[in-house]
Amino acid sequence: MTSVSQTALAVQVARLYYHQGLTTGEIAAELGLSRPKVSRLLSFARESGLVEIRIHDPAAQPHSLAGQLQERFPGVQLQVVGVPPGSPEEDWLPRVAQATAALLDSLLRSGMTVGLAWGNTLDAVSHALTPRRLGSLDFVQLNGSANIQELVSGFVTDTVTRFARNYGGRAHLFPVPTFFDDPRTKQMMWQERSVRQVLDLQAQADVLLYSVGSSAAGRPSHVYTAGALDEAAQAELGRLGVAGDIATVFFRDDGSWEDLPINARASGPDLEFIASHPQSVCVVSGLGKVPALHAALRGGLMKRLIVDEPTALALLQRVTAPEA
Repeated sequence: MTSVSQTALAVQVARLYYHQGLTTGEIAAELGLSRPKVSRLLSFARESGLVEIRIHDPAAQPHSLAGQLQERFPGVQLQVVGVPPGSPEEDWLPRVAQATAALLDSLLRSGMTVGLAWGNTLDAVSHALTPRRLGSLDFVQLNGSANIQELVSGFVTDTVTRFARNYGGRAHLFPVPTFFDDPRTKQMMWQERSVRQVLDLQAQADVLLYSVGSSAAGRPSHVYTAGALDEAAQAELGRLGVAGDIATVFFRDDGSWEDLPINARASGPDLEFIASHPQSVCVVSGLGKVPALHAALRGGLMKRLIVDEPTALALLQRVTAPEA
């Protein structure tokens, strides 16, 4: 059976099962198939994205955790991912990564360009993806990562190429430093044709996928551990009231980012691009990221947020706590 005929048959089976309420035995009799074949076609329909299953619990809204946060950040679509009660924090990220992978399957279409801001969270998402060949997809790295440690580890390149391989797309790496020593060097580099090609592709991205970086995270963000920031630079961030970063571009506790000197040396996109993008997806897991996440939400730095339940609860407690 060709992939086209299998897809058509899977759609037909799914309509009979989900829309008309037929059992697998009834579908098998109607279409002249075996019941195991019907079951395999239903599984194929779900795994390939032909069918999406959503659970809407009326009793959970508007008093659910997501609903309460939605009231405070109405411009953001929120998805709170449940985790086993009492589970350790290191078990939360895989759940969030799986939820993000499922969301991507519903968002991505052939011909799209996806901007990726590398880091621990997106690396976890890349490992949670279900193989699905869409073709004509471009995955472009949003911020540079060229340093000796990265060249040896391959952490960033592996993450971006893993996304591309999963969907049968193309990976576009950004071989410039995470931070330039001098803003003038960055300005000159940005005039190079090969760099401009990547920058132009970033600007065309249909979907942006990223997390918020924080030095206070239980597993500190990769930018803080990979040698991109020396002690002097990290001390400067503290003096300037920096809460975190997106694609290695920093923002303050109030969500603002303008006029931070280090951002003139950063290779990531201006955060105005993130804030104004219609399909910007932020993925966060871990209690240590709550202050940075709160600041990013105050700055309007996402249109969609996927977050684990304990982190969402800590965020809600933070935003509802009376000011001292």
